[in-house]
Amino acid sequence: MFKKIFTLIIFSLFFTTLSKANFDINARTAILQDYHSGEILYEKDADRKIFPASMTKIMTSIIAFDLLKNGELNLDDKFIVSENAWRLSQAGYSSMFIMVGDQISVENLLKGIIISSGNDACIALAEGIAGTEEEFAILMTEKAKEIGMDNTNFSNSSGINAPDNLSTVRDIMIMSRYLIKNYPEFYKYFKETEFTWDRTGGDPIKQGNRNPLLYKNLGADGIKTGFLSYEKYSLASSIDRNGRRLIAVGSGFKSKNSRSKESIKLLTYGLTNFDLVQITKGNEPFQKIDVWLGKENAVDAYTKEDIYKTIKKAKKKLLKVVIKYDGPIEAPIKKDQKIATLRVVYDQELVGEYDLLASKDVKKVNFITRLIKSINYLIWGDV
Repeated sequence: MFKKIFTLIIFSLFFTTLSKANFDINARTAILQDYHSGEILYEKDADRKIFPASMTKIMTSIIAFDLLKNGELNLDDKFIVSENAWRLSQAGYSSMFIMVGDQISVENLLKGIIISSGNDACIALAEGIAGTEEEFAILMTEKAKEIGMDNTNFSNSSGINAPDNLSTVRDIMIMSRYLIKNYPEFYKYFKETEFTWDRTGGDPIKQGNRNPLLYKNLGADGIKTGFLSYEKYSLASSIDRNGRRLIAVGSGFKSKNSRSKESIKLLTYGLTNFDLVQITKGNEPFQKIDVWLGKENAVDAYTKEDIYKTIKKAKKKLLKVVIKYDGPIEAPIKKDQKIATLRVVYDQELVGEYDLLASKDVKKVNFITRLIKSINYLIWGDV
């Protein structure tokens, strides 16, 4: 037996036009992530505490999406609007304009939350699910901890002024990525540009989505704006351009125009300065691994999940993929058995290590064949 190493080098002819050293965003705090690789491409004071404002509504939606996905809730289920929820529609906040006693479907409440940013719809949904908004906020915070939002506490469902409704742009990014990954069938609501609510006792109200990037030719499909007088303007945004998805979160933009302009600048920086490299496709053959004393001489190896790396365009030639194993691997081999290790090296530094698994069973040859193979190996080194 002997150790085998295969090395693949990934080259690029592209060159960067902008370096991080001379790049900055005019916001109090910001972060940019490549969705598929999970790598952070830019951050500015990303763990600073913020009031997340209406970006809170992302988690409000996630709680409902969980219940929908598990079959505990249906889109056509209806909740009765309480006076508590109705009062927010009369207080000057962003509203869906629901009325006391209205019976509203979960789907319409979600659209009122996501598209119209209705604070009244948030309370109606929260009360319908948990009984009270306070109990619903506990569910929100528990979910935040579950998905790795370690610096977040939710105290309400809408994000309106509250001293202990706190998060960070890093946590909002984590939440946004979780949303996109786990609820693709519901995430489509976030790209809808308008919602018409056929309200009780008045003409239908049509409201547009407040996300300014949806109206640009960027490939934006979400996510959520926010505003509080102290925090100023904020935005969690995402674009999908030819299979490349980026997530940006910023807070402390000075104006609506600045929020739009600087968010576009941040997303453009990620697109123009970095390339996404797909190293493996999950559950698909990646490399044949030699087998010793098996009924087959080799077996395909695969990774369980897609593996991506994001590399600066001028530096892609420094990316190497190395497959290491002590081999040939002796039969019998079981399907899904670890048979090798895939190591991703960037500029001579290990940046990722993953198990390579056998794609099928490989049985051992019979005794006579094993004897012949062993003799050949001792005499000729032939495996």
